[in-house]
Amino acid sequence: MPDLIPNPRARRLFLGRHALSEAPTGPATGQHLHDLIERIGFVQVDSINTVARAHDMILWSRRQAYRPPALKQMLERDRSLWEHWTHDASILPTRLHGVWQHRFARDEKRLHANWKNWFRDGYEAQFDSILKRIARDGPVGTADVGEGEVRGKGGWWDWHPSKTALEWLWRTGRLAITRRDGFSKIYDLTERVIPDHHRTPVPAEEVTDWACRTALDHLGFGTSGEIAAYWNAIAPEAAKDWCRVALARGEIVEVEVEGAQGQRRKSYAYPATLTEDPPEPSARLRILSPFDPALRDRKRAEFLFGFHYRIEVFVPEPKRIFGYYVFPVLEGDRLIGRIDAKAFRDAGSLRVKGFWPEAGVKLTKGRLAKLEAELDRLAAFAGCGRVEFLDGWEREAVVPAA
Repeated sequence: MPDLIPNPRARRLFLGRHALSEAPTGPATGQHLHDLIERIGFVQVDSINTVARAHDMILWSRRQAYRPPALKQMLERDRSLWEHWTHDASILPTRLHGVWQHRFARDEKRLHANWKNWFRDGYEAQFDSILKRIARDGPVGTADVGEGEVRGKGGWWDWHPSKTALEWLWRTGRLAITRRDGFSKIYDLTERVIPDHHRTPVPAEEVTDWACRTALDHLGFGTSGEIAAYWNAIAPEAAKDWCRVALARGEIVEVEVEGAQGQRRKSYAYPATLTEDPPEPSARLRILSPFDPALRDRKRAEFLFGFHYRIEVFVPEPKRIFGYYVFPVLEGDRLIGRIDAKAFRDAGSLRVKGFWPEAGVKLTKGRLAKLEAELDRLAAFAGCGRVEFLDGWEREAVVPAA
């Protein structure tokens, strides 16, 4: 029979690997910040800035001394980090560029199959002219290209041809993001952005082994599907084959992981994980980004924590259950609720519209004090001098789905 990882231990293993067990203290610049990102794997980038952008909030929730200029330095000057695609746009250690070169080739085939159906015609004709312009004149953003082209007013599906070409050239590795102005990408030739020693391709036959081993390191345990999805760098079938071979060699073992409701799921882990003593998570409360790496896999988070979360940005307001952009709240090893907060920087105020506890969670005096302390810290990070609780902010507990 496979060994059982009980739910409390499974949570601790997972949170420890995602740097959410220890108190969010300590330095968050230079090598310390780089080590943190290496530990959690990658940091998702997102444009929504109701309080702070996703990548900044992910790092702040782990090291509250963190400030955005430290990340900008590493991306734009030190070049120890770079920006590309995992399951979405993400910040990664630059040393992974050699692995990603195989992804560039894979993505080019996928984009050829899909983008002609999604975008306007004409973007492929822009490839050579954009590359020559950048080589001659230096980095460009989307505002610098596409003179005379009709600018769309829809979403990403309505990009003008030159914008689409820039994104294609970035996704397929010909261009890299050299910096962001505000949140706008500025593109340059890859060889000007990624240091030479990071641009040596990893042999193709090593990619699957790297992707599976490192994914299992970051996850602690996982199904073959979860392993494949971690970097989104290999196909699910490749991960299944790797697990089968690694299991036969004794490099990994089959385990049963207990979920929040007592259900069990067959997964894989390294043998050493079975004897690992994961740290007890700090009892302090922290507010997480909806795109936190620990929550990115919504099904896994629901299985481990019993926490059902779906972002409602694209849900029409009358149909939203909670709010436009609601932050999960972690206490110890439990996700205890979600909070709707927004920074009004002109007024110097972080306004709390609603807090919904999970079923069985009470907003006791002690818990309220911890929530208020965390909101004060979040307000300071967002550039606000105070926290305001709007009328009716204490909401009814979340009723579990039937």
